[in-house]
This record gives sequence, C-alpha cells and structure tokens, in this order.
Amino acid sequence: MAGRLEGKVAVVTGAAPRGEGVGNGMATAILFAREGAKVVLVNRSAERAEKLARQIRDEGGEAAVFAGDVARPEVAEAMAAFAVDTYGRLDVLHNNVGIGAVGTPETVTLEDWHKVLEANLTTTMLCTRYCLPRMKAGGGGSIIMVSSIAGVLGLMGSAGTVAYATAKAGLHGFTLSVAADHATQNIRANCIIVGSVYTPMVAHMGEEARERRKNMVPMKTEGTAWDVAHGAVYLASDESRWVTGILLPIDGGLVALRQWPR
Repeated sequence: MAGRLEGKVAVVTGAAPRGEGVGNGMATAILFAREGAKVVLVNRSAERAEKLARQIRDEGGEAAVFAGDVARPEVAEAMAAFAVDTYGRLDVLHNNVGIGAVGTPETVTLEDWHKVLEANLTTTMLCTRYCLPRMKAGGGGSIIMVSSIAGVLGLMGSAGTVAYATAKAGLHGFTLSVAADHATQNIRANCIIVGSVYTPMVAHMGEEARERRKNMVPMKTEGTAWDVAHGAVYLASDESRWVTGILLPIDGGLVALRQWPR
C-alpha cells in the first residue's frame, strides 16, 4: 500500500458489479483500500457488497458494507451516518450509482425516464446532501461524480439513450454547482467522464459492440475500470487539494480528439 489515502474514510456508492468482472465502483473501492482508506461499500445487494468486502479484507484493507437504496432520502442519510459511526469521520464520497435505458424522446417510457434520472441524479444529490455536513465537521473532503461520454457526446456507439445522456450531462452542472458553493469550506467536487471502458455493465452488448467501442477511441485501445479508478484515487487524495470543478475525461482521447480524422 502506497498510503495516498491513509487516514481517510471513503464512501463508494454502487460499489459491487452487477455481473462477473470488475466494474468501475469495484475497482475504485479496491484501489481506495489499497491506498490506505477505510471504505464503506454502498450497494442495494448486500450479498455482492459483502463479497467485495471480503476481497478487500483478504488484501489487508478495511471495508464495511451498507446495503440500501440511496434514492430514498432516509437511506442516504443513514448511509452517511453509518460511515461516521463506523469509522469516525467522512472524507470522500464517490458517487457511482447509475443505470441506463433505451429510447429516444419519442420512444422512451416515462417510467424509464424517471428511473434513470433518479438513479443517476437524485441518488447523487441525496448522498451529497447528507455527506456534506459530515465532511464540514471533519474539515473538508472530496466529492467525486461519475459521468459518461454520453453526457458530452449524446452517445457514441449506439443510439437511443436520451434519458442516460441527459442524466449524465446533469451531473456536470451538479459538479460545478457543488464545487462553487463549497470551495471556501475545503470541500472539492469533481467529475470523471468515463469513456467506452469494458465493464460488466456493457458486457451484454456482445463482442461486436465491444470491438466497435474500442475502434471509436482515438488511441484504438480498450479502457478498463482500473483506468477510471486510478483517476478517482487522484481526485480523492491530497494530491488534488487545489483541484475542484473539473470534468475529467478518462476515455482514450475520445472527447477531445473525436473531430480529427485518422
């Protein structure tokens, strides 16, 4: 352990992956623990979170599980209280909950629209709401949002995800607002814009889609959850103490370089 997060307590929402493999939340939780943080794993499935907690403990790290749906205000508040009750403080909130749904404005169901905005935006707002007072009490903190290239590009690689793209774009404005409102309180807010990484969330799309997603990246290589997690470690650590309000693409150059022909 290098100790870049030594002494910090970090909450990772959506920590456990939905299927086999390593998701963004899982990789982030593991690297946080390897860097010395005590990690609270937040997940609707206690079973999947406990499995991840055992893996972290087997490596010598510290992790506790909080199971619940943080789209409900009382659950989000209990989650923040659990972190402080368990480890004595709260320094990092990694907002990683997110889902998608297919549909254009003409075809998306109202149920899916509300579900996607709730999962991506409302959970982030509620977790931030209840973690902020705990961070203030500890002298500051780092809040990290997890967005997607969908929120910047509309979505490259597949069409018809208006709810997901809208929700992820909303996280950019949320990040900037939180960063501005709490800059003088030593609370930083930043957002990772995740590119076409290969995780359990997209495994169902098949190998053809996987190859297409890789080829649309200027670097012509596939990203992984570990690439995202390394960025999260930086934003959680004191190395980024003077960094707030940034939207950080981890995408092989897709957002910045997509307009240039090869």
